[in-house]
Amino acid sequence: MSLSTALSIAQSALMNTARQTSVVSRNVADADNPDYSRRQAVVTSTAPGARSVDIRRAANDLLFRQNLSALSAWSGQSALYSGMDQLGVSVNGVDNASSPSTAIGNLQQALQLYATSPSNQNLGASVVDAARQVVRSLNEGSTAIQDFRTQTDGQIATAVHDLNSLLSQFQDANTAVISGTRSGTDVSDALDQRDALLKKISDYIPVSTFTRGDNDMVVTTGDGTTLFETIPRTVSFAPSSGYTAGGAGNAVYIDNVPISAGAGGNTSASGKLAGLLQLRDSVASTMQSQLDETARGLITAFAETAPPLPNAAGLFTWSGAPAVPAAGTLVNGLAGSISVNAAMDPSAGGNPTLLRDGGANGAAYVANTGGGASYSDLLVAYGDRLDKPMAFDPAAGVSATSSVSDYAANSIGWFEGVRQQASTASDAKEALASRSAEALSNATGVNVDQEMSLLLDLEHTYQASARMMKTVDDMMTALLNAVG
Repeated sequence: MSLSTALSIAQSALMNTARQTSVVSRNVADADNPDYSRRQAVVTSTAPGARSVDIRRAANDLLFRQNLSALSAWSGQSALYSGMDQLGVSVNGVDNASSPSTAIGNLQQALQLYATSPSNQNLGASVVDAARQVVRSLNEGSTAIQDFRTQTDGQIATAVHDLNSLLSQFQDANTAVISGTRSGTDVSDALDQRDALLKKISDYIPVSTFTRGDNDMVVTTGDGTTLFETIPRTVSFAPSSGYTAGGAGNAVYIDNVPISAGAGGNTSASGKLAGLLQLRDSVASTMQSQLDETARGLITAFAETAPPLPNAAGLFTWSGAPAVPAAGTLVNGLAGSISVNAAMDPSAGGNPTLLRDGGANGAAYVANTGGGASYSDLLVAYGDRLDKPMAFDPAAGVSATSSVSDYAANSIGWFEGVRQQASTASDAKEALASRSAEALSNATGVNVDQEMSLLLDLEHTYQASARMMKTVDDMMTALLNAVG
């Protein structure tokens, strides 16, 4: 071997080691970056020496797809659970303290107490006060639900804007990958950026991917709708300025295909958008229907009767008074419009004794025709009606036949049951997302101990190459001295 060949080999080894050291140092520096994949400098031997010819990026497509799916499932479940927590407190208060069920229970107690001493008008006023609390609970609950739907609508609009922005960034990253692949340059950083954007996109919508020539990626949604192919598809949504009971929300469209909302406590929603749509159009709307049915049951239970005259609204009234809402039929927005009959409300100039005697709708409806101060039959009848089964609209999601008091309690039970399922599922899906991310990290991430060991090996290689160069230098010096 000539001295020039030996010198070339030593120089090549030094350059190769320097490049490998640079890659290892980069790995160590980005070890804590969850979006960074480990790089490896691949060395091949060529005459007259060795050189680094390629930098390869660690990848595991199967684990990456599983991680994207787990992230979407957790995001949808988390959106549902956190929204239900907020909605429950807004409507029912902490520990259901301000729920209609609690208020109805207080009304029943006040009514029973008044029935034991019907001559005590202070107790009659207390019943009306309790009725006002029931009305306030229903009115404020209805308002809270529609405000929540409006707020959720705004969150959907923000999510759609963010998703469109991410798709635009994805286009830039994908273009960089294609360009680098075609030119033969290192595209590891661009691939990291593209994968990181995919994770963020999967937070909003489930994604599926496949790669074409030149590393060009096509992205579709979980149901096959094209989300990105060369250019991003438009995600569109028209937010509403406000909601009323029974009002439908606008859909979110991807390339003119609507996104389906999730269903169930362990929701089928994958991605934040589907979870938010479920909150707005299913959970909150069902809760509103249950409040409306509770209000209808109260109006019916306290209606004044005087056969053959039609039943007329009594203690509780509404915009359609004096008529009583049709049995078993949902009236959208009734919980927001129910009120205490002014004829019985002392604060409005009314007389609470009308609750005991009847007659808020005229003399024909007077039950205490004798005017006895100890008359309690009507008060007892009202209490019985609160506990008597009646028909409710099954579309509201609670048992179709039950008493008003049971219906209000069952409404809370329905909500808490769904919320508990959402909580359990959220924990499970979070754990799955964490495990899948850990598995992906183990396969493609950086092990600092391993990198430091490799760095030590490279240091030894560098020292050996340096000694070789020193030896060649000494030999050339000796040769020159001999010639001189």
